[in-house]
Amino acid sequence: MFDKLEDLLIRFEEILSELQEPDVVNDQNRFRKLMKEQNDLNPIVEAYKEYKSCKQAIEDSLMMLEEESDEEMRELAKEELNESKARVEELEQELKILLLPKDPNDDKNVMVEIRAGAGGDEAALFAAEIYRMLVHYAESRRWKTEMISLNENGIGGFKECVFMINGQGAYSRLKYESGVHRVQRVPETESGGRIHTSTVTVAIMPEAEEVDVVIDEKDIRIDVMRASGNGGQCVNTTDSAVRLTHYPTGIVIYSQTEKSQLQNKEKAFRLLRSKLYELELEKQQSEEAAARRSQIGTGDRSEKIRTYNFPQGRVTDHRIKLTLHKLDSILNGDLDEVIDSLIAADQAAKLANMNEE
Repeated sequence: MFDKLEDLLIRFEEILSELQEPDVVNDQNRFRKLMKEQNDLNPIVEAYKEYKSCKQAIEDSLMMLEEESDEEMRELAKEELNESKARVEELEQELKILLLPKDPNDDKNVMVEIRAGAGGDEAALFAAEIYRMLVHYAESRRWKTEMISLNENGIGGFKECVFMINGQGAYSRLKYESGVHRVQRVPETESGGRIHTSTVTVAIMPEAEEVDVVIDEKDIRIDVMRASGNGGQCVNTTDSAVRLTHYPTGIVIYSQTEKSQLQNKEKAFRLLRSKLYELELEKQQSEEAAARRSQIGTGDRSEKIRTYNFPQGRVTDHRIKLTLHKLDSILNGDLDEVIDSLIAADQAAKLANMNEE
């Protein structure tokens, strides 16, 4: 581990030097790549420098204890020795986590697809609540959201909703929301007061760039049509809605949220690229079964990940057996405690897997 840290420290110094060169400053692509590499290495380098400083402090304290006869100075040395030793242990654990292989998609924006599952109108109403929960969470982190497509049920529920979240590190945190979200409550339409269980499926997909997925024009059929549903003056008067059909996979994308056909077409292609990219990721992950098992259920749409129990005001994440009695605040976007716990559990599982290997 420490040989690798020394190599990273050398590389960090090389990057700082390269960034001062005029040729690099004038080459924007190279400059951006180096800046990203510097930002990625910075937390590791800072932790390693502190680690080395603490190790030096331990040596200095031990030397003082050997040479110093004054009792007061010896007590100070002992205190500093204990503090440095404790910090070294913390930093060793931090460095192990920082050196874990990083998910290459972690810095990407995300496409979020929410679908009502079992439960009819009640599931659709809860799908709309899950949408609002994720939008509020995005707003709390100053990420931007953008609707791609929406299919409502007429009473405020969402049969299906696809939207985008733009923000640094969005995928690194939101990928843990993929899966089946289950709600237990008495629906407003239920006269007998019985608790119903409904489900909503959430898929979190990293946004794919054009370089990530190449789409052959021969594989696509593009249909344009008039938008339907509630909207502005352009609804039902212009052919602004776009439907893409991808022949090899059978994926169909429909976009009508913009007044411009060009903008709807662009959104539809962005979503199609992300769906195709996700299919490729799933294929890779199935080939890496051992690595997949070491992760905290990210991405499997069929996995029941969380239950929202209204009568008891609790939320339970089944992957890490975490129960919090703060349902209202979580549905209002207060997700950090849940996500931080999932990240910690994921890191612990990966470290354990690494130690076994």
